[in-house]
Amino acid sequence: MPPNMLFVIGAPRSGTTMLERMLSAHAEIQGGPEPHLLTPLAHLGVWDKVDKAPYDHVLAAESQKLFISKLPHGEQDYWDACRAYCDVLYGRYMEGRDEQLCLDKTPAYALILPFMMRVFPDAKYVVLTRHPLAMFSSFANSFFDGDYEAAHGYNPLLKRYVPAMAAFLRQTEVPHHHVRYEDLVASPEERFQEICEHIGVHFEADAVNYGAKKDPATTEGLGDPLGVQQHTRPSTASTHKWVNELVHDTNKRTFMEKLIAALDPDDLATLGYPIDELWTPLEEAGSTSPPKALGLSRYRVQRKFIMKLRNQAQRGGVFQGLLKKVRLVCDVLLRD
Repeated sequence: MPPNMLFVIGAPRSGTTMLERMLSAHAEIQGGPEPHLLTPLAHLGVWDKVDKAPYDHVLAAESQKLFISKLPHGEQDYWDACRAYCDVLYGRYMEGRDEQLCLDKTPAYALILPFMMRVFPDAKYVVLTRHPLAMFSSFANSFFDGDYEAAHGYNPLLKRYVPAMAAFLRQTEVPHHHVRYEDLVASPEERFQEICEHIGVHFEADAVNYGAKKDPATTEGLGDPLGVQQHTRPSTASTHKWVNELVHDTNKRTFMEKLIAALDPDDLATLGYPIDELWTPLEEAGSTSPPKALGLSRYRVQRKFIMKLRNQAQRGGVFQGLLKKVRLVCDVLLRD
């Protein structure tokens, strides 16, 4: 039997790991690390394609489309094949388990939702959104040591995710449940009960205290490197961290004003953050103390070291040349 799928849709740093832990703590739901099964499948060339590939991806895409046009049911046969691929892998993952729902929380899926709607029109979708400024601030501080420009240059988070998720929330073909991060952490039991009703499982209040369940399958892989590990249940502690940061850093505030100005106000409103209310927390902040410097944990030391190496490599010069030589040596040694 094909597995019953549950997808948590949300941008990076929007609380999806926290929600995944809550859902995984439910007796009827099996979570786990982010599998990224659908992202490469979506970019084989029929729905969309990658910019670069170790083969002629343009020719391959056109060839696939021609081949698919000759199938008895055209594109539907292709979507069925994609579904069969996923059913085998998700199904094998669920073999021998008592849980009824297979949960996949992969943030990158928010960028391929039209593809997912074709392959999994019958899945359960829970969409989690977070204040755009809070989300981006968390992204920059978690992975780029607070460097907003570097974070945006690596991944223009708001530009990519805001319109993609807004379009999905506006469509009516595939049912979905939308919850804001701020509402979830403020009233976790109430919001979690609504989610349970949407996905068709009974409400388990204890699942909100996700830290009580120590299942390695729910803590391995990609996800929140800091926040979720520090709490055992949803917390409002990080809801307004971004406010204090922008109050005391006019350069960051100006940078974010430009990013927000480039977004469609209708999309922001659809996500639950109307433009006329977006800056309200910042305007109400008044005089606050400068944000405290974060301690140098092992993770932050690693991130600082990686960023320094990356910056040196991008400047070129001797270090970049050395890296290319090392890569060449590795390619030679690993060549068949």
